[in-house]
Amino acid sequence: MGKTVITYGTFDMFHIGHLKLLQRAKALGDRLVVGVSTDEFNARKGKKVLIPYEQRREIVENIKGVDLVIPEENWEQKAEDIRRYGVDILVMGSDWEGKFDHLKERCEVVYLPRTENISTTELKKSLINFVSVPKEDILKAFEVIEVLKREFG
Repeated sequence: MGKTVITYGTFDMFHIGHLKLLQRAKALGDRLVVGVSTDEFNARKGKKVLIPYEQRREIVENIKGVDLVIPEENWEQKAEDIRRYGVDILVMGSDWEGKFDHLKERCEVVYLPRTENISTTELKKSLINFVSVPKEDILKAFEVIEVLKREFG
C-alpha cells in the first residue's frame, strides 16, 4: 500500500489556494484524507464561516484526488486520525509552521507554503468592500423579502 497523506482546513469560500494545497498534498502520496472543520469547531475557534459544513464537505469530497473527507471536530483528534487512517504524512499550511511538530513521532509533518495573493480572510474583506451598502440596509432588505414571501407565498 502507498503513502497516506492527511490535511485539515475549513475550506470556506473554496478558492484556488485550497485547490493548490490539496493538489500538492496529494502529490506527496497515494491516498489523501482531508479533515474539514465542522461549524461547531469553527465557532469554538472564534471563526465565522459563510458556507455550512455539509456543503464544504461535499465540495471537498468532489475534488479530484481527495480520497476521503472526515469531520475535524477538535485540535486533539489529529493524533488519533493519524493512527486510524494509517497516515504517513501530515500536511499543513506554512502559517502553522512548528505548531504540529509534536506529531513528528507519529508521521512526517510537512508545512506547505500558501498560494500567494489569495486567502479566505482576504476574500471576506474584499466582499465587505465590494458590498458597499450599509449592513443595516441589507438586513432591512432581507426583512422586506421575508414579509413579501409570507404575504405572497
